[in-house]
Amino acid sequence: MESQIAKAIHPVHQPVALIWSDEKPAGAMQFQENKWGCVMWLVAHAAKGKTAVADATTFGCFGGGVGLGFGNQYKSFPGGEEGFCHFLSSGNALRPGGKELAEKIKPFMRAEAHDNFLHGERYIKTPAQVETFIKTLPMMEIPTKYVVFKPLADVNEAKEKAQTIIFFVNPDALSALVVLANYGRDGNENVIIPYAAGCQTIGIYPYQEAQSAQPRAVIGLTDLSARVYIRKQMGDNLMTFAMPGALFAEMEQNVSGSFLERHTWQSLMAE
Repeated sequence: MESQIAKAIHPVHQPVALIWSDEKPAGAMQFQENKWGCVMWLVAHAAKGKTAVADATTFGCFGGGVGLGFGNQYKSFPGGEEGFCHFLSSGNALRPGGKELAEKIKPFMRAEAHDNFLHGERYIKTPAQVETFIKTLPMMEIPTKYVVFKPLADVNEAKEKAQTIIFFVNPDALSALVVLANYGRDGNENVIIPYAAGCQTIGIYPYQEAQSAQPRAVIGLTDLSARVYIRKQMGDNLMTFAMPGALFAEMEQNVSGSFLERHTWQSLMAE
């Protein structure tokens, strides 16, 4: 699938299609079953021209399982949802049984994750607020076995349907995409930046938007951990811009005749 947007903004990395499928692509990168990994590595792999895949046992981390649409995986976190609520906030060290659980799971965790389990990532102030955060996430169970990431250029439109199209963009290209998302519409709030994991802003949030009559784009990679994890693969100063399929089609049609053909954008491209 050729993208007019990509031709106009020249992203450093290829746009990526997220596809629901019951078939596993041959040769696709996939995490080992029940082993840790960051979903954004799979997206980065596709942005570099390869195919990657995940299912309900190979989504890499609990947040990744949630983000890709494999239900509420936080229930499977050590200590259940309560353990996760403390993990994302103030830590489990002072919670009754927290230190004992941390010692029990230590052989199965990376040192960084074990430290965060004890002392918290501190991304949300209190465990109670994390509980509210979980309740507000648009969790869902996708209707297929696999989530596939592949370069948009490799998508066969006759056989495959992209649920989400993801661009990795610098500040200039991000600005252009925000303008383009609003270009053909009434109103000026057609792009959102929810607080969520990097995988959730390319998965369940665009999934939710796709159900709307006027779906919005979702900006992501405000997830600090994901930024650290993909720095070596993608470089710095990148954000994600994820579009439900219907919005992507709308924006594609609006490239011609828009600001992307005018001198202001062209001057930014020339720098």
